[in-house]
Amino acid sequence: MAAATIIDGVSLAGTVKDDLVDRIAAIDGRVRLDAVLVGEDQGAVLYADSQARACEKVGITYSLHQLPATATHAQVEELIISLNEDSNVRAIMVQMPLPESVRTDDIQSLIAPHKDVEGVNPANIGNIVFGRRSLVPCTALAVMEMIESTGITLKGSRAVCVGASTIVGKPVAVLLMQAEATVISTNIHTKDHDNLTLGADILVSAAGVPNLIKPEMVKEGAVVIDVGINRIEGEDGKKRTVGDVEFDGVKEVAGFISPVPGGVGPMTVAMLLRNTVQAAE
Repeated sequence: MAAATIIDGVSLAGTVKDDLVDRIAAIDGRVRLDAVLVGEDQGAVLYADSQARACEKVGITYSLHQLPATATHAQVEELIISLNEDSNVRAIMVQMPLPESVRTDDIQSLIAPHKDVEGVNPANIGNIVFGRRSLVPCTALAVMEMIESTGITLKGSRAVCVGASTIVGKPVAVLLMQAEATVISTNIHTKDHDNLTLGADILVSAAGVPNLIKPEMVKEGAVVIDVGINRIEGEDGKKRTVGDVEFDGVKEVAGFISPVPGGVGPMTVAMLLRNTVQAAE
């Protein structure tokens, strides 16, 4: 069997962004993303910088609201409320992680659902059950777009979602159910786990465990989407980024596979931009 077709997240994201340029032009370019950054976590700062560049390329105004790491929960709350109430603000996101003094769940729940372009408010996550797919959590939406790009028939397919997080595993499982796939969601307590994955036409791993999915766990010709982003130390002592899937081995078995990096990550950013345009429209 030939090696799997690589699902190129960078290329797919480029196609999404090209479409957004036209949509933004249709509403006179009046699209803005307001992002909140609390503290100076290096990863969050780098992500904010990459978001700013991505927004600029498609014509979205990026407005970053920064608070010091010493900010209290009440101060972050006050900022979110002010953005909710500002009629010029259509799209809000909060960079993670927040300082320990700030209650993340409460802040995410506070974002107005119609401005919540990351889809982290429980109202937006819950709406997925009713088939509403506009402001869906960005990573879950990215996963679905990548699966659909393969041309696989979702109706009647067997899908296994490894990991059941609130903003990835569970929403992906529900979106696949909406597409009439037969869905199994696994977790650390799941029995006979490897046989379940081996029966999957579509395998999505979002467990955050390096190289968890091995070739012998994958059905020949399956669509494999790797959501994991793990930093590990290589034999040379240098840190590198890997996914949940043992890529080199699994690509010899799967029909389609997403790489890490270069897969779900770029598509997640593209979905954030698309949700931002959706909110403006």
